[in-house]
Amino acid sequence: MFSSLKKLSFILIFNSFLFLLMIIGIQNSSKKSKVNLIINETVSLPISFIIGISAISGSLIGSLLTINLNNND
Repeated sequence: MFSSLKKLSFILIFNSFLFLLMIIGIQNSSKKSKVNLIINETVSLPISFIIGISAISGSLIGSLLTINLNNND
């Protein structure tokens, strides 16, 4: 159980650090686009933000899928 908690905290800290670096890196981004959702559109967001959020969310979800919470020691 302790190793799963350790892995979970590492995943969250690592992806939070990536998010922070992404926010700092896109401060002067000028190209903006809207994301078409099923119901509505989002506000104009920088393209690098859209790509960065999708990469970070994929990393987070992929890492969380590999955690085995049922340790049978």
